[in-house]
Amino acid sequence: MSGRIQNFGIIQKENSFLMNSLPSPEKKAVMVQRMFDQIAPTYDRLNRIITFGLDQSWRKRLLKELEIGEKRRILDLACGTGDFAKTASKYGPDIIGIDFSLNMLRYAQKREIKNTLLVQGDALALPLRESSVDVVVSGFALRNFSSIQPVFGEIYRILESNGRLGLLEIDKPTSTFLKVSHSIYFTKIVPFIGGVLSDRKAYQYLPDSEKYLPTEIELFNMLEQSGFSEIKKKKLFGGVAQIVTALKR
Repeated sequence: MSGRIQNFGIIQKENSFLMNSLPSPEKKAVMVQRMFDQIAPTYDRLNRIITFGLDQSWRKRLLKELEIGEKRRILDLACGTGDFAKTASKYGPDIIGIDFSLNMLRYAQKREIKNTLLVQGDALALPLRESSVDVVVSGFALRNFSSIQPVFGEIYRILESNGRLGLLEIDKPTSTFLKVSHSIYFTKIVPFIGGVLSDRKAYQYLPDSEKYLPTEIELFNMLEQSGFSEIKKKKLFGGVAQIVTALKR
């Protein structure tokens, strides 16, 4: 079933998108879908350049933290072009990749990831049965959801008992030097690189969208309110990124 895409009637995209500032909540879903449809052809290349290739090692580390065994069903939520799904497939489980952007899924399909079903769907209403997956992973996606708390509720619903959630997301460094240098890189250099190699507006949104991220306390509270326990966070590369894991009892 490698690479097959199922469509659950997501909003139809337009040929382009306009973005002068962060969108209002009611417009965010449409804007995000159009944006990722547009940058899909260069998305993987830009990820490697912007993170100096560290994004791949971060994904591998998160999967190790989750201690995934064989015969597990993994959901890669907001899977994009399938980076997590590709890495997770080496563990031998069945993979489901769900994303809002059809064009991202088309590029994931080109990877021919084994044992993977690709689905166009909305994180706020996952097209999966209750208690149907063992592990959910999501990379750099929280700030792109229209609302985060309902997404955690959906993840909790579709996870089996003792199922695990793993999030990989940007973070804020703690040291003064890293804070300053990371801010300059993230807000100035990343949009410049994105403008040269892809779309400047999209890569201006990505650092700006950090404003959508909850604080550590808010994030932990959201997960707890959704029913998760054993919530843990680990900082990566001095705090420029973070891994958050949680358990459904």
